[in-house]
Amino acid sequence: MNTPHLTAALDLADRSVPVLPLRAGKVPFGNCPACRGNACGGRPNMKTPGPCDCPRPCHAWAAATTDPDVITGPAWAPVWKQAAAVAYHPGGIGLTVVDLDHADAVAWARRALPATRTVATTRGEHWIYLGAMPSVNAVRDGVDIKSTMVYARWLGPGTGTMTALPDAVQALIVKKPSPVRPVAVPVPTGGGECRHRIPAYLERGISMAEQRIAEAASGVHATVYRTFLAVLSAHGRCGCLTDAHASRLFAAAQAKGESSRHCVDAWSNARTALGM
Repeated sequence: MNTPHLTAALDLADRSVPVLPLRAGKVPFGNCPACRGNACGGRPNMKTPGPCDCPRPCHAWAAATTDPDVITGPAWAPVWKQAAAVAYHPGGIGLTVVDLDHADAVAWARRALPATRTVATTRGEHWIYLGAMPSVNAVRDGVDIKSTMVYARWLGPGTGTMTALPDAVQALIVKKPSPVRPVAVPVPTGGGECRHRIPAYLERGISMAEQRIAEAASGVHATVYRTFLAVLSAHGRCGCLTDAHASRLFAAAQAKGESSRHCVDAWSNARTALGM
């Protein structure tokens, strides 16, 4: 027997919206029996995919599907009676949700952002734009960006005409890099100019690193760390790498949603791994 949440999920899936059930507290169910109660080893709050023995990531946004056989299948059929809400993956259908968590955030959006489709929430509003972007929480007080690699609660179709994702929203995730720790490494003592100081050589290395981070479609944390490790391995021991270069890498990482603290930690961990 269909429940209201199951009926809503099937209706959304029929319109190509990837969905998943949520239990109380906005927490998703796993989409296979092995994931019940986090038994497969996923992250504790199950809001992001974690290590798992399943054929594919099966938690949270990664579980969202339009397949009615999955939605009504043996893994999910029992949970719809317990489900507290339906969630969907905005980025999976090319949308961005600006989640405004309180009245002050809503007032700010009305001043700063172009009007678009809005959906009332328990404490504020969801403003939905046409276009996907990286997801970042707390871009300002009471404002989260939900698009790729996250889920949002389905609270109804909302009102108003959906407009294209504006620069003003995309600019919210571009943060000024925080000051980086100096790369205190010895300058070669063998005489002669370090080959890395050739402008084209060093510039190409930094540009390739920025591009690698920018093109990361998933596993951004790991990509940032590996990229920092590669840059420091190639350019960090001869004294040619400057704070300006590191700041460019931090800016690329923050544009993908990384926090300043994570950038500093990843940089420090890479230096430690290299014995620097």
